[in-house]
Amino acid sequence: MNEKLLNPVYIDAFDLDDAWFQCLSKILDHGHIYTITKGSYEGQKRLEFDYCVVRVKKPAHQIIPIIPEGMPIPAPTDMDYIQGYLSYLMTGAKTETEDYTYGERLVNPTIKIKEKVDGKEMSKEMPLDVNQIEEVIKLYKEKGVGTNQAVMEIGMPSDIKLADPPCLRIIDTRIRYGKLHFMLYFRSWDLWGGFPSNLGGLQLVKQYMAEEIGVEDGEIIAASKGLHLYDYAWDLAKLRTNKQNLAI
Repeated sequence: MNEKLLNPVYIDAFDLDDAWFQCLSKILDHGHIYTITKGSYEGQKRLEFDYCVVRVKKPAHQIIPIIPEGMPIPAPTDMDYIQGYLSYLMTGAKTETEDYTYGERLVNPTIKIKEKVDGKEMSKEMPLDVNQIEEVIKLYKEKGVGTNQAVMEIGMPSDIKLADPPCLRIIDTRIRYGKLHFMLYFRSWDLWGGFPSNLGGLQLVKQYMAEEIGVEDGEIIAASKGLHLYDYAWDLAKLRTNKQNLAI
């Protein structure tokens, strides 16, 4: 009996456009098909890597994916959207229907506390009074680059109870060879629409932080055990990668 083992995939890309294209191509060859039992789009099928690490050496070179002229594929994102997404990442603004935003967790995180008022259980949000982006900038400027403590956390233990917990969990950072690098972890990650916008926005955050610290902009290394394509995007991915003869 042959034991079935995980099949981790490593992608070495030049820029963000190259990273997206390579991920699309490899997931069609190495992805695992399953039906979602809990999470976004329950009941639909996903094509997913067992585990994937994506290294992007020059993420600022081409931030948005390039769709060849004449190819009948909608662009997954554009710079206007990414500029708007940047404000989502760098402000604590949150609507009443949102449990969190990435920006809130980064620059103005809160925790929910339950208490009884007049016999009724009520919840309120208590601010943690920390801007992680500015604290990391301050840490590097005041203490130098020889540290492993400059990490920004999105996830909280209580997120396990949310209907839609954050996909991005950690933004770890390092300054080496005069450049600021981001190391990211996504618990789940939509390859078609999420990947280009997430990395485009995070690249702009990295550029801002590098300038504030006084170093050059560096690489992105992202890891995920849940980088996936929903079934609606399978044919789009096959068109973009010229793999239309695949059976999926």
